[in-house]
Amino acid sequence: MKKLLLLALAASALGGCSATGVQPWERDLLAKPQMQLDPHPLESGLDDHIYFSKEAAAGGRGFGGGGCGCN
Repeated sequence: MKKLLLLALAASALGGCSATGVQPWERDLLAKPQMQLDPHPLESGLDDHIYFSKEAAAGGRGFGGGGCGCN
């Protein structure tokens, strides 16, 4: 009984992934600028430039701290 239940559970889990994919009528929604990883690339580039100018360092936007090592 446990094997049958486990088999049914595995089949339903694998069957749930069979319907993934973008339909043609859904592509217009996914192509909008708001759905991009970076919806405002110009603004992000400007923020990066300001950060680089102030901190004298590039990258590292994911954590706190300053370029001088005082934080």
